[in-house]
Amino acid sequence: MSTSETIAQVAASPWRRMRLWAAAHAVDDFYQGLVPAAVPYFVLQRDVGYLGASGLALAATFGSSLPQIAVGLLADKRRMPWMSPLGLALAGIGAGVAGLVPSYPLMFLSLLVSGLGVAMFHPPAGRDARRAAGGSATAMSWFAAGGSVGFFVAPALATPALDVFGVGATALFIPPAVLMAFALLRHQRRTFRSATASVRATGVDRPRLFATLTAVEVVRSTVAFGVNTFIALYWIRNLGSTPWLGGLALTLQLGGGVLGTLAGGRIADRIGMVRTVRLGNALLVPALVAMLLCGNHYVALPFALLVGLVTNIPFAVLVKLGQDYLPSRPGTAAGVTLGLAVSAGGLFLPLLGLVAEAHGPRGALVVLAIVPVVAVVLSAFLREPSPEPSLE
Repeated sequence: MSTSETIAQVAASPWRRMRLWAAAHAVDDFYQGLVPAAVPYFVLQRDVGYLGASGLALAATFGSSLPQIAVGLLADKRRMPWMSPLGLALAGIGAGVAGLVPSYPLMFLSLLVSGLGVAMFHPPAGRDARRAAGGSATAMSWFAAGGSVGFFVAPALATPALDVFGVGATALFIPPAVLMAFALLRHQRRTFRSATASVRATGVDRPRLFATLTAVEVVRSTVAFGVNTFIALYWIRNLGSTPWLGGLALTLQLGGGVLGTLAGGRIADRIGMVRTVRLGNALLVPALVAMLLCGNHYVALPFALLVGLVTNIPFAVLVKLGQDYLPSRPGTAAGVTLGLAVSAGGLFLPLLGLVAEAHGPRGALVVLAIVPVVAVVLSAFLREPSPEPSLE
């Protein structure tokens, strides 16, 4: 294949082949975005405290964090075309049922099942998306942006429904998961035979660099989950806004995440992946501080958008960079960067919940404004991927 043909394939064909995966990623991560959108309604309508609200968010992330490595290892050994569709269906059903069940333990269990579905989706989906992306950070950003779109759309659709029908309206969002899972299963069955004939990915693994990248991702996801959980409550309890305006702040923050994900891929193709990760980490501290210094609930809305944008600049880049550090195990790498490391950030939510119990949502966000400094330090040890093992 000539150079011009390779460039044309990377520029056009990956997007056409990734459209279904981007859509499936959007639907899957919609249910992760549904949880923080519903948290204020669990607090206001089910008398769940701040610590309990953090526990519900923890349930969804706990279910998706622990199985990720096992699922990734399995995805690198066996094709299993049914795993991503089944995981997508479970993610939607679990999140949808959470608003219907009458007790806190059942809410927790439902969100735990939803998290397990997310764990089943991401590793095989990330493996197949890498194959479709053709090695381009911009192309991979489309797949990653699908997840960001799902996070963004969730509060935009869920907040009005929850306002009108109450927290039980989460059940209205079960059908998209089932329908998308069916479409994805049909696609997987059609492509199964050709995929099994493909050559297994090979290359020089750099586990130390991958471990550092994972640590960066855990720190980044701690900030992302914390902001997702407390930004609406901050608008309501500290800035004195309505629940609708708090939902709008969350929507803008997640919408900024979509823009940041797409921008991060394009920036990485121009200045390099590691520089892009460092840039996003460095900009996050001033963005959070600026939002907290603004005391007006209307004027602060653009800063919510800015926080989401800079938080997600490294997202797609970290996914691709992780697979470049572990080229022989793309499913495992995707399971960590799209799943385990991202979900592990949610494990710190109970600590933030304790801070919020003592100092309100603003106190939790103040802590989160300091956390990115750790990511800035860790990202200094990352290196651009290279075929030379000596660069690890």
